[in-house]
Order: sequence, then C-alpha cells, then structure tokens
Amino acid sequence: MSVYDSGREAMRIWHPCTQMKDHEMYPPVFMDRGQGIYFVDREGKRYIDAISSWWVNLFGHANPRIIQAVTEQLHRLEHVIFAGITHAPAEELAERLLAMALPGLTRVFFADNGSCAVEAALKMSHASFRNLGRPEKCRFLYLKNGYHGETAGALGVCGDGLYAAPFAPLFVPQIEVAGPDCLACPYGKARDACDTECFAAMEAAIAAHKDALAGVIVEPLVQCAGGMRMYPPAYLAKLRRATAEAGIHFIADEIAVGFGRTGTLFACEQAGVSPDFLCLSKGITGGTLPLSCVLTTDAVFDAFYHDCLDDKAFLHSHSYTGNPLACAAACATLRIFEEDDVINANRVRIEHLQRAVRERFAGYRHVLEIRNAGWITAVELCADPERKLPFDERARTGFHIYREAVRRGAWLRNLGDIIYFMPPYVITFEEIDKLADIAFDAVKAVLK
Repeated sequence: MSVYDSGREAMRIWHPCTQMKDHEMYPPVFMDRGQGIYFVDREGKRYIDAISSWWVNLFGHANPRIIQAVTEQLHRLEHVIFAGITHAPAEELAERLLAMALPGLTRVFFADNGSCAVEAALKMSHASFRNLGRPEKCRFLYLKNGYHGETAGALGVCGDGLYAAPFAPLFVPQIEVAGPDCLACPYGKARDACDTECFAAMEAAIAAHKDALAGVIVEPLVQCAGGMRMYPPAYLAKLRRATAEAGIHFIADEIAVGFGRTGTLFACEQAGVSPDFLCLSKGITGGTLPLSCVLTTDAVFDAFYHDCLDDKAFLHSHSYTGNPLACAAACATLRIFEEDDVINANRVRIEHLQRAVRERFAGYRHVLEIRNAGWITAVELCADPERKLPFDERARTGFHIYREAVRRGAWLRNLGDIIYFMPPYVITFEEIDKLADIAFDAVKAVLK
C-alpha cells in the first residue's frame, strides 16, 4: 500500500518542489526499477525519463559500468572522513577532472550537491580576497532569472523569485543584473545574430560596484530552472574580459549544463573562456549518487595556503565530502565519456532530437518559441504567440500537459508553460520519436 492511499493524513513523505495537495488527485507514481531511459512502476508500466531525473542521469538507469564500479568500491571502502585522509577514487577523479578541465583550473574541492558547490565557490571567492587584505570585497552580481540552488547563500544569488522571494528574510541579498532576454530582446536582435548589446547592464553594474565585488556568478548559455532561457556564447566572452579587467572572479555554475548537456563537455568551451571557479554536479556520477565539486585556480588556492596560526584555511566541510562510492561512480562516468567518445557520438542524436521536436511543434498555434542548446530542447507555449500573451496561470496549462504525458508514458515535468527535453544520452532515434510524439499528443490533448 502507498503511504498516499488514504489521503492527507497518510502523507508521511513530504516531496520537494511539490504542492502536496496535488497528490490528493495525482498520487506519486510508485517506481519499482529503472533500466536505460525508462523507469518502471510497480504495475510494470514504463515511462521515458525525458528529463534525466532532474538532469542527472547521463547514461541510463542501472548502467552496468557504473554499477560495477560502485559495487567494487562498496566492498573496499564505503566512506571515510575526508579531512586528513585521501583515497584512490578521489585521487583518480581529481586527476580525470583536471585533465579534461578548462585551461587554468588546477584544484578540485569536493562537496555533495550542487547548492553546496555554489556555497563553497562564493565563500572561496570572498575569503580569498579577505586573505589577501581585501575583506570589503564580499558582494556578488548575478543575473535575473538565474538559479544556483536553494541553500541560504545560493538563494542570495538567485534571480528566480519563485525560489528566493519566500525566504528573503533569511539570506543576504546580492546584486541582481538584467541578463540576456533573447525571446523579447529590447534591442530587436536575434539570439544567433547579435553583438550581445544586453551586456551593457552587466558592464555598468561591474563599474558601479567594483570595489565591493568579489565576483559574478552565471549559468553559462542556459538558465535552466529560470525557464530554459538560452543566450549566445558571446555574452560569456564579454563577461570573462570584464571580470578580468575589474580584478574580480568569474564563477561558472555548470551544475546543470556541464558534462555535455549543451553539446560540448563544458558550456564555457563554446565561448573559448575559462572561469575562476567551475561548479559541477548533477551528471558527474551519471545519476547514481550525490556528488559535486568546485574547480578553481592556483591563484585562489594560494590565497589560503598559509601557516595554520594565520587562520586562513578554508573552513567548509560536509560529512560526505569526497565519498568513495560517489567518486567511484564519477570515475566510471568520466571513463565512459573517454572510452565512448561521447561528445562526438552525441551529435547525431542531438540533431535528431532537435529535428523531431521541431517537426511536431513548429507552426502549432500555441508555440511561442522552440529553442535548443545541445541536448536541451525547450518548447514555450502561450495563449497567443503573436501578442505573446501567456495562458491564465490559474489554468495550470503546463502542469496538465505534464500529467497527460505521464499518463501516456513519458516523464516530462514542466517549467510553468514550458515543456523541455533533456533525456539520457543512450536514447535511440526511435525512442526520441516516441518521446516527441507523446509530448505533442499531450499538448494537443490538453489544449484541444
């Protein structure tokens, strides 16, 4: 029996990002197992994992290569304190990460989830300046609609009011900057044919706050939770130049977009830039275990490298930092990237996914925009595309499309009235077509 079978009083589990009252009508689906791109519920019904279980699963559920690595490690060392101790999976993972990292990134700090990686990067950035005699440099710029996690420090640089506004009294707000809005560009430019005139707002903010700034944090190329908003690489190139000239840090939050999601291993590659901090998580273990890390530079590391009595060590820790099982899973994941030439092999599937979605949705009367960044394909729906009028939010149009897709066998999960596709890399052409059909049929069923 499900803990939800008897209604509200039986709801023992409180689920994330969920209005629990919805479960009176839509009880959680009881998943029994996963295999490849599918979950299977306890009645045996299969669902395509269209969003890689919150963007973490890269190579399919129950991937045998990752399972083998974790199983072997489980028999050897399951966990150990990571202060004053190291172990083989962490050493191998650090070596692999730095070998594939963007130029200049030479140090790895482990944490256990994306929000904590962001917290670590923000604290490292400020504390490095403090250690160098500049304690006043404690502010950060972030983009409107940006999202960097839901712990208190991360919410301070969250540009999505849905997540930040309810908890505003609990955190120190940083400085929001108008970011790229390619769908409603105030300069009348197209996303792929502009000189990123919108960067003027960031340039002005850096100039106005330079003396107090430690850094700028952005999600490179795609603001995921903020509505799958996509912008050109030229913005990142300008940001790298501007932060370098101002002597402040560029923090790239690639927790969602790293490890091939935008078509390159890291999104920053498309702009030809390296940040001062690179935050990674989600896909790093192939969706098997929690792990995150912050990659940074010798300059940042050296700011903390002092005698103990100087009180300049980086005091930031988590009980499961550098967990051997998670590190083993991550090593197996990165070996798959290397052995299977994943980035190049993905190109034909990316093209097929983008084409399949466009063939079904282009021209449909409620489609405002179809946009792509590598594996990430988003369809934004509205009541009247010509006038850009949204649906009445009380109708919960996107939510009902998501529920209809689930009924038809695909786990989509909407972002407002945006549906998006971010499946595991092992999806076949036939499964892509099936997923696109289910999504389009769900849209038509809801919008009639």
